[in-house]
Amino acid sequence: MKKVASVLVENFKHWGIHHVFGIPGKAVSPILFELLSYKMEFVLSKHEGAAGYEAAGYSLMNDTIGVAVGTSGPGGTNLLSAAGQAKASNIPLLLITGHPSMKDTGKAMGQDSSIFGTDLTDMFQSVTKFSARVERGDMLKPFLQHALEKAVAGVKGPVHLSIPFDILLEEIEPFLLDFPISYELISPKTSEVAGLLNDAKRPLLFVGKGVHSSKSYDEVQHLAEHWKIPVITTPGGKGTFPSHHKLSLGAFGLGGTPEASAYLSDGVDLLIVIGSQLSDMSIAGLSESMYPEHILHFDYNPTFIGKSIPVETTPILGDIKSNLTAILKDIPKTDHDEFLLEIEKSPLVENTPGKRMSAVQVLKAMRNTLPEETIVFGDDGSHSFYGIQHFDIYKPGTFFFDDIFGAMGNGIGYAIGAKLAAPEKLVVCLVGDGCMFMHGTEISTAYNYDSAVLFIVVNNGRLDMVEKGMRKMIGTSIGGIYETPLDTTKFAESMGLEAITCSTPTEISQSIKHALVRIQETNKPFVIEALVDEHEIPPTMGRQ
Repeated sequence: MKKVASVLVENFKHWGIHHVFGIPGKAVSPILFELLSYKMEFVLSKHEGAAGYEAAGYSLMNDTIGVAVGTSGPGGTNLLSAAGQAKASNIPLLLITGHPSMKDTGKAMGQDSSIFGTDLTDMFQSVTKFSARVERGDMLKPFLQHALEKAVAGVKGPVHLSIPFDILLEEIEPFLLDFPISYELISPKTSEVAGLLNDAKRPLLFVGKGVHSSKSYDEVQHLAEHWKIPVITTPGGKGTFPSHHKLSLGAFGLGGTPEASAYLSDGVDLLIVIGSQLSDMSIAGLSESMYPEHILHFDYNPTFIGKSIPVETTPILGDIKSNLTAILKDIPKTDHDEFLLEIEKSPLVENTPGKRMSAVQVLKAMRNTLPEETIVFGDDGSHSFYGIQHFDIYKPGTFFFDDIFGAMGNGIGYAIGAKLAAPEKLVVCLVGDGCMFMHGTEISTAYNYDSAVLFIVVNNGRLDMVEKGMRKMIGTSIGGIYETPLDTTKFAESMGLEAITCSTPTEISQSIKHALVRIQETNKPFVIEALVDEHEIPPTMGRQ
């Protein structure tokens, strides 16, 4: 017989997890004690929400499930945003919260997480795929098994278990759960796809972040290359298709390129949507005159198919990678390299002396200096939309950004967790000063646990998207400008990190080179602050 907490941690180890993220509290302390016994690292985050983001980044990079722990009451409510973000990003995440004691439920208790207090099980229902309270030790196995299946099968996402303190100490028969065998669904309509593609005169591929979730990068390229179909990406689909590919037209929607808009404006008879809900972020700027004649829509979730663009739509439901594999099984392989253009790095253009550089200059300096295989996590804000428009992708799967839930600060946590899962990879977090104000203390977590992320902070002293959006709508802004701007370098140095403030693109480039050397030497994170033009208009003004 073993304690519930011990069985739980033994399963984490069995799933290939080496780091668990969170903040301690009495209600979950038995889990933390067991982590010591199994020589697993507990990563002390600075906020439970950030712990959830870190666990999600760990999951994304490690191809397993991430685990974040929060104590009862406020520890659990702080994890809610991380759950919503993971659900929007389709990332497997197990969130565990505590409860003072099952036997005392119904009595007055501090940080009560039952129906008599802050009912965490109920609160997590709408932001997870499964949320339940384990009220007896013998309930752990069926509940944990169901949670694991819901998290990693089909449309992946977060799950939540509330486990009271006394239940964690209860002894049960030990068990180990294997990851469930995935029986991916293949649409019966796959046989129709080749005919539709063969008949199309002016087709267009519209690729979303579902390609990241299914890791179907190669299949998308194969499809595009065989039928010679131009490709555009949603904001969340950034990083799924190489920018220097002959068929790439860049992004559409917020942060979109003129080339993508021009192609749609000239008429499309078949739009092949792969892994996108076609949210307002993704189709910003799409007028009725640009509507395609027909949509072929690949997605696992049918909820939004046919609802954003009212034209005839053929749904291809099921796993994207499996469906594309079935369609391409008799199609000869293409040579991806034959479709790639030579990479041309544009020369750095300096800003006018005495004036701040633009965010565009920062992104171009980043792309000119960072290695091709660098993995970039874009936090939510105009800085990442500049990245969508101006940061070229040379290898699919190297840029991640969420355009649906949009929790500020998520990119900081994702980058930290991803680096812990894959310490051999170069991980960069592209973040703004607003996001740093929200979860910037997590750079201390990165420092303490040797998560050697390069943080590049685009600082213009304001909540840029909101501030500029309000000015566009009503001619002024309310609450969008910081009276005391963030001094990022001092902020980082106060937590032990090395940091540099840059005012020109050349300084950005030189600082990145210096930072990469220091990261290699110290195995510690590094912060670069880029001071940019406060009045620059971001590429996000197309949203209605």
